[in-house]
Amino acid sequence: MSKSGIDKGRREFLKKSIAGIIVLPAVFNKNVKADEPKSNSSKFIYRTLGKTGLKLPIVSMGVMNADNPNLVKAALDAGIVHLDTAHGYQRGRNEEMIGQVIKDRPRDSYVLATKVVADYQDDKTGLYTDKTKPESFIEKFETSLKRLDLDYVDILYLHNVVKKDAALFEPLLSALNNLKKAGKTRFIGVSTHRNEPEVIRAVTDSKVYDVVLTAYNFRQPHIIEMDSAIAHAAKAGIGIIAMKTQAGVFWDRERQRQINMKAALKWALANENIHTAIPGFTTFDQMNLDLSVMENLKLTPEEKKDLALGEEMGMEGLYCQQCGKCETQCRKSLDIPEIMRSYMYAYGYKNYEAARDTLEAISSDDKFCIDCRTCSVECNLGFDVKERIMDITRIQKIPAEFLA
Repeated sequence: MSKSGIDKGRREFLKKSIAGIIVLPAVFNKNVKADEPKSNSSKFIYRTLGKTGLKLPIVSMGVMNADNPNLVKAALDAGIVHLDTAHGYQRGRNEEMIGQVIKDRPRDSYVLATKVVADYQDDKTGLYTDKTKPESFIEKFETSLKRLDLDYVDILYLHNVVKKDAALFEPLLSALNNLKKAGKTRFIGVSTHRNEPEVIRAVTDSKVYDVVLTAYNFRQPHIIEMDSAIAHAAKAGIGIIAMKTQAGVFWDRERQRQINMKAALKWALANENIHTAIPGFTTFDQMNLDLSVMENLKLTPEEKKDLALGEEMGMEGLYCQQCGKCETQCRKSLDIPEIMRSYMYAYGYKNYEAARDTLEAISSDDKFCIDCRTCSVECNLGFDVKERIMDITRIQKIPAEFLA
């Protein structure tokens, strides 16, 4: 596997000093309050989400891949407080399901976040255009509130921001701020899967945003730059929430070698500037495993060995670092990072609907690489880019209703 361009931060992550946090075994607590957790009875580890003042367990729930309301109920009953969804997840069904789960629960017993993608984001530059209108963004958010059956959410994100100028795009920034002033959301933020350090610093410098939701995991080659940007943001009072903490779930497409989920989540949460993480568990066993992380955050020698397994065995994994260097190499200037994200959704998460929707958002064409005899792209992580593109784009031939 080619090592060119890979930051030494990832190769040496096992040498990183990880401060052990000693806590008592986790105890499930049904009645934890979002703003004032019952610290005397709960054994969960709590951190304060920056200047929001929200005290959250360090393990929250990313609901993107979950479609079982009983699992969400169980998570809340177990003591999880924060649920993360988005306008587009499961084409709206995710928000509707969450709305049913929370309808009889006290409003101060949970923290609900949703995310909205703005229209007309340029695929090549990551910037918004003259066609990007705040009215469309607000309309989609109002639809989300109706699905959730809520008057307000706790956090509203501008979703999938990849550039500083996009995070600071005035029409959308004003719309977010106005929604906050109107009481439709308590706090505002951005989510980012790509070019994260630049986006995190933009969030910090804006003096407007409250929260950033960022990809953060042991497979990121730019982890030193990530940690620097996150520390800067946390010092400024920005709430930091981590996603993609388990780096694609599997080392291989065949799903035979699973990443050590507990170790990966521990690794992310060892950084105390990460205030909470939103692992996307879809089974009760996975939920219990994620919650067990709070018994002791210190990585064992065996867990450290597990996290190094993929690189030692020459396995590239499913997680794309979203560096964007492939785009300049591609003869067709394809949005390869988004295509690789679709690949991860399909083979890592088994979320075929999200995989298809991600592809359709950038192109309705299923012949991405058909004209290229050889691929000009050399991936930093060693991915066979053409092979993966030809593989995942087949999903566009499947009727959408078969994937729902």
